[in-house]
Amino acid sequence: MANFSFDIVSEVDLQEMDNAVNQARKELAQRYDFKNSKASVDYDRKEKRIVLIADDNFKLKALSDILLTRMGKRGISPKSLKFNDPEKAFEGYLRQKLDICTGIDKEKAKELVAIIKKLGLKVQAQIEGEKIKVSSPKKDDLQVVIAHLRGLDFSLPLNFCNYR
Repeated sequence: MANFSFDIVSEVDLQEMDNAVNQARKELAQRYDFKNSKASVDYDRKEKRIVLIADDNFKLKALSDILLTRMGKRGISPKSLKFNDPEKAFEGYLRQKLDICTGIDKEKAKELVAIIKKLGLKVQAQIEGEKIKVSSPKKDDLQVVIAHLRGLDFSLPLNFCNYR
């Protein structure tokens, strides 16, 4: 009897993130409240990091709102960013580093496996590095698991792939 399976991953489309950052930069250049400001949004694709620079806390908050809005319009979850504390930069400006989170760490993976087991379905969940493989002899059980996980407000953005 064949087993069906799918993988649970937490990934971010880096090209879409690049597009969102570029749109945020364009909006920043056009906004009146950022006129004559040295505010900027820098994106390092290799390091998976975004750096926001702003004049003060108010503008830093506005800058992060612009970025989050642009990400939302491109289908990127705000949960994929880890906001570090703002730090002092040059001439009294503030710098905030945002890390782009990819992969599911061990603790979160164990939490997801426990959630899947609580459903009481005949499915097996295995942690494989930074992803979780869920398998079952019934496709319907797998679809119930996916529907349940989509309904949760989990701390990571979850993607489902390799459905076989």
